[in-house]
Amino acid sequence: MYLSTDLYKVIFKVMYTVILKNIDHEEALQIGISFTYNDALKAIVKQFGNVQWSSAHKCFYTSNNRTNYNALYQFLREHDVYVDYSNFKVATSAPIVQQTKKVQTAFYNEHLAAFKSYLVGKRLSKSTIDTYMYFVSMFLNYLGSKPVKDVTEVDVRLFIEEKVLQKKYSISTHRQLISGIKHLLSLHGNQIVLNELSRPKKSQHLPVVLNQTEVIELLKVTVNLKHRCLLAMLYSCGLRVGEILELELKDIDIERMQLLVRNGKGRKDRYVGLATSVLPVLNNYTTSYRPTTYLFENTSGTKYSSSSLRAFLKRNSKRAGIKKIITPHTLRHSYATHLIENGTGIAHVQRLLGHSKPETTMLYTHIANVDLVNIENL
Repeated sequence: MYLSTDLYKVIFKVMYTVILKNIDHEEALQIGISFTYNDALKAIVKQFGNVQWSSAHKCFYTSNNRTNYNALYQFLREHDVYVDYSNFKVATSAPIVQQTKKVQTAFYNEHLAAFKSYLVGKRLSKSTIDTYMYFVSMFLNYLGSKPVKDVTEVDVRLFIEEKVLQKKYSISTHRQLISGIKHLLSLHGNQIVLNELSRPKKSQHLPVVLNQTEVIELLKVTVNLKHRCLLAMLYSCGLRVGEILELELKDIDIERMQLLVRNGKGRKDRYVGLATSVLPVLNNYTTSYRPTTYLFENTSGTKYSSSSLRAFLKRNSKRAGIKKIITPHTLRHSYATHLIENGTGIAHVQRLLGHSKPETTMLYTHIANVDLVNIENL
């Protein structure tokens, strides 16, 4: 007889409840272990030893087979946990799926390692390599044991339709995915032409920019000295996130009022002017925090993380009452726009930003209100 949850708890005096459910994770059926968050219950579940966390399903999971299910159920009951299995079924095909995955593991790892070496050999940036590796790992999982040299255009199209479009990636991310697959095919000598799957055109959205009042207000509410200096440098120098976090003390030349950006986007170095307005906060910060290698460091002495930067920027922009959705790159967009509004030539702005093509810099002429303020409404 199946007892209700409440009645079972009353009779057997259990404290916690977990719900077992069927989930499809990493191309295999798994036992999903779901429960309302509780530190003690989380510790109990992790003690089972054969569980992992699924970010996609927001629950722990373990292999779906009869032996594992019986062991899990017995383990939870021994720890006075009520198990709700009313909507769960043991997967009879799970052992076959798991066996197939083991056979594919060596094939998968070998191809992924070769692909990474190929990308490193092409001297691509770490962020680009990480992005391509993520998407190609998805593609190899999808292919199973099919050799990459035998992949057809139909295989790629079905992969995108079945595994990618449902995730609702942005256009730029979709373009990176196509580029990563093209590199993989090239590595294996696959000459198929992805005519119908060429990278989608970039969206022509104008970037969000802050006006100068908003920038000042953002700096005012940023009370942490390190955070304020970081934002001030991002804006006044027009730096990318990666560039400012890689900036070392030796790259700053106070006497010449400039800093050296090493190995920027496209593996290019460039000099950027240092604004006199940023010197007081910069001097105050370096005197107080005394960084050793990087200009902005964590407490451990390593370079500051981009996730920490994004987190405090989000908090402070809300504190400043800014309704726009802003990122660290918004400060770079704002810097370029304000330069053009103040009369700086496109060629000079292009050099300061490190753009390869003037067309990229010309985008900011569509945002700047230099000409718009001189147009009267009819």
